[in-house]
Amino acid sequence: MIPLFRSAVAADAADRVRAVLDSGYLGQGPRVAEFEAALAQRLGTDRLATVNSATSGLHLALHLLAGPPGPATVGGEVLTTPLTFPATNWPILALGLRPRWVDVDPATLNIDLTDLAAKITARTRAIMVVHWGGYPVDLDRLREVVDEAGRRTGHRPPVIEDCAHAWGSSLRGRPVGDHGNTAVFSFQAIKHLTTGDGGLVVLPDDVLCRRARRLRWLGLDRDSDESFRSSQDVTEWGYKFHLNDIAAAIGLANLDTVDARVDRHRANAAWYADQLRGVAGLDLLERRPDRRSAEWIFTVKVDDRRGFIRRLAEAGIAASPVQRRNDLHSCVHEFRTDLPGLDAVADRMVAIPVGWWVDDDDRSRITEVIRAGW
Repeated sequence: MIPLFRSAVAADAADRVRAVLDSGYLGQGPRVAEFEAALAQRLGTDRLATVNSATSGLHLALHLLAGPPGPATVGGEVLTTPLTFPATNWPILALGLRPRWVDVDPATLNIDLTDLAAKITARTRAIMVVHWGGYPVDLDRLREVVDEAGRRTGHRPPVIEDCAHAWGSSLRGRPVGDHGNTAVFSFQAIKHLTTGDGGLVVLPDDVLCRRARRLRWLGLDRDSDESFRSSQDVTEWGYKFHLNDIAAAIGLANLDTVDARVDRHRANAAWYADQLRGVAGLDLLERRPDRRSAEWIFTVKVDDRRGFIRRLAEAGIAASPVQRRNDLHSCVHEFRTDLPGLDAVADRMVAIPVGWWVDDDDRSRITEVIRAGW
């Protein structure tokens, strides 16, 4: 079976982990500092904080931007997409905020910016966007939408980018995560860059960065002199969201090889875009020349999705919708609303293997099976 996902582990990852185990220091220590320095060099900013998962990162970002749970957040709304893993949206509930679903653009599966603009009100505490499959949301147009909302309502809501799929993606030559918003990357097991599990929060200013680095570890300053740490006064309580040295060691090993993996995802996606164009009963997603997707997953829209998945399985090829729309879960029943764009694609979308493990023969077989019909 050609799998839909695999975990990438660099050849020297085991040796790096063994060195951490032999050191006797397993928590947040020198390897986390080294990993953060390497990430800062790669991303061109040191306003960042690693965390133990992207879910923790989104929770922390919302805490920083929309406020901790309490009376001040009651009735506050976060505008967000329902087409994502629940990890994007459950932190909204955890902070006592209300998700307000924004429709999806059927052409890209990203958030519909026209619907978003219509739903921003004075109650909007934050906006969450997901770069589906790594294909960037139009962040320049999003900025215009939010600026206009700020003029109209007197409050410009902050934007949080869920970049879980988007390591290496760019929009008009600028990397995702470098557009003035708070951005959260995932280092979960099957992502382009993995630490086993982990995440990264990139902050737009120094004040938020300092708060993030404190609040990820209970509100204590880990960068201070260790001999004085036990006497610190916690002025703002926080979480236990920090990364550890074992995970950082894996991340450092994989950081050396991640570019080649992203390049292979892109090459396979380009092959599919060429070979599957015009196939009856299948539609490709939009791909504009002003943006580069990391192509973490390759989603197509098909007629008879069950038959499509069954035919590929018979040929030894995995396929799946990957995500279930969040708005249909019973725990958020009270927030349901009409979403015609998502309704139009939810039962048609399916992902096929596009990852670094898919070689030339694999991708040829995948396209041959699909072109033969289902």
